[in-house]
Amino acid sequence: MSCLRPRSFSSPVPYHPLKEFKDHLGSGTLSPDHAHQLFDRLLRQRVPVPQRALTGLLAALARAPPSTACPDGPALAIALFGPMAQACRSWATAPNVYTYSILIDCCHRAGRPEIGPASFGRLIKTGVTANVVTFISLFKCLCDIERTEEALDVLLHTMPDDRPNAISYSVVLKSFCDNRRSKRAFELLQLMAKKGANHSPNVFSYNMVIDGFLKEGEMSKALDVFHEMIQLGIMPDVVTYNCIIDAHCKARAMDRAEGVLCQMVDNGVRPNAVTYNCLIHGYSISGQLEEVIRLLEEMRTQGIIHDNFTCSSVMDYFCKNGRIKEAAEFFYSMAEKGHKPNVFSYAILLNAYAAEGSLVDMSDLYEQMVRDGVVPDHHVYTIMIDAYAKCGKMDVAMLFFKDMLQQGLNPSEVTYLAVISAFCRMGRMDDAMDKFSEMIDTGVPHGTNVYRCMI
Repeated sequence: MSCLRPRSFSSPVPYHPLKEFKDHLGSGTLSPDHAHQLFDRLLRQRVPVPQRALTGLLAALARAPPSTACPDGPALAIALFGPMAQACRSWATAPNVYTYSILIDCCHRAGRPEIGPASFGRLIKTGVTANVVTFISLFKCLCDIERTEEALDVLLHTMPDDRPNAISYSVVLKSFCDNRRSKRAFELLQLMAKKGANHSPNVFSYNMVIDGFLKEGEMSKALDVFHEMIQLGIMPDVVTYNCIIDAHCKARAMDRAEGVLCQMVDNGVRPNAVTYNCLIHGYSISGQLEEVIRLLEEMRTQGIIHDNFTCSSVMDYFCKNGRIKEAAEFFYSMAEKGHKPNVFSYAILLNAYAAEGSLVDMSDLYEQMVRDGVVPDHHVYTIMIDAYAKCGKMDVAMLFFKDMLQQGLNPSEVTYLAVISAFCRMGRMDDAMDKFSEMIDTGVPHGTNVYRCMI
């Protein structure tokens, strides 16, 4: 019965190099040089390796997470395809549609999209019939190199009419929207609707175009698409509603945002944390604290957990309005409820303490952040350095500056300006000049503020 067993990627016999290849890849110890050596041994064996096993090898490389030995699996898969295709010419099994699909997808993943169309052309010349996965990989490559119109032409005129699916269209739609050509994407949506059947756009298609128009600042056009999808019987989902609500909130049109929220609930779509975050942010920038409190309580009663964005929005509102004590109370209440603040939440409160000159509170909060395992980022270090520098405590400020460098974080112009300004105020011009020269030598972009300070 063993002879009837399919020989796959994991077959240990007689393909020892294949098993060794798999073991090293799985353990993250497969280097490109070693991969080429094993692959060469594999192709020189007396018994040809089935195409299915070789295709499985490429697929494993395409999915392999980056490792120290092999930082780019898809690029290595591309490099191995050439010898594989050459060797297969003398075998009964040549690269099939699955092999080419993986290869073209690797071109996209490895950041070599220009190779994708050539690989697709090679597939056509060999007489292999491309499937929908092959076409989707080709579209990704064409869109990566800003040949979206060409991808659209292939989609509409080269791809067999029964092949396109929602994903095929989505790749092209997304490319148009990402390149601020949402109007062109909307035209494609309308064409899809006319074709009907398998070509019909779905809610994800409409969401992309709505989001594209909103990112371009075309609110009225986004609303037109929103109303059109409803008229066509395509029901918006939570993502659709969140996009529209967020746009109204950013425009401080809170009445309209609440109207969309009511429509959302009436249509049986349950708001989530993102929905409430949009509304909380909108009311915060509009200065309507009572509405923020109402929404927080509404989230609690509906069992929707506050996330870091919620906490940051509320704290930022309190701090900007000089209500640091309330911001701190909210911060600690969230922590007591099991919600772990992130570095952004800490930075908001640290910055508020620094602006107020409360160095003791700032220092205590920083120590708590470190104890909680939250790693300080560039912004946090700059806050600490600037706060101590303004108070003339340059020894402490420089300790943070040194620690920042040890953590692999490069100071920005703002960081250097805080230190240089403090040295200048203290009359320590030699130290100021040293930091100024260091900033220039390390290539930190700088403007007139630093020169003005030195002068």
